[in-house]
Amino acid sequence: MADWLSRIVLVIVGLAGGFSVGSAFVALLIVLDLIPRLVQLTKAYRRSGMFESAILFGAIYWSCADIFEWKMVLPAALLLFPAVFQGVFVGMFAAALTEVLNVIPILSKRFKLKKYLFSLLIAMVLGKVTGSLIDWLYFE
Repeated sequence: MADWLSRIVLVIVGLAGGFSVGSAFVALLIVLDLIPRLVQLTKAYRRSGMFESAILFGAIYWSCADIFEWKMVLPAALLLFPAVFQGVFVGMFAAALTEVLNVIPILSKRFKLKKYLFSLLIAMVLGKVTGSLIDWLYFE
């Protein structure tokens, strides 16, 4: 009886945790205005449902892959394709967060770097790419 009850409590706690993390993720997407901004930038107004579905199915797929410990044994060259999409998503997410918080314009005004803004952005992008490649190729 106690084993049965503990499993029910575990299921309830797991579902509550999943709902709270999922709702926080959705709230963050809404606050960042990521999908409407992406639709606006790509001028794909009729395909906004595809963007929403891609994020939904991606979250479901990777949650299942993590929970059930799915393994993909592929050559490194084939892993480059999904890695590019993951990098694009993380980059867009970081850019949306930066845009919402107006970090870059505030920093450029405070430190009087307006004329160096493009160079600053390129340095940030190259630094992020270099750090990711070093982590991926060397430390993994």
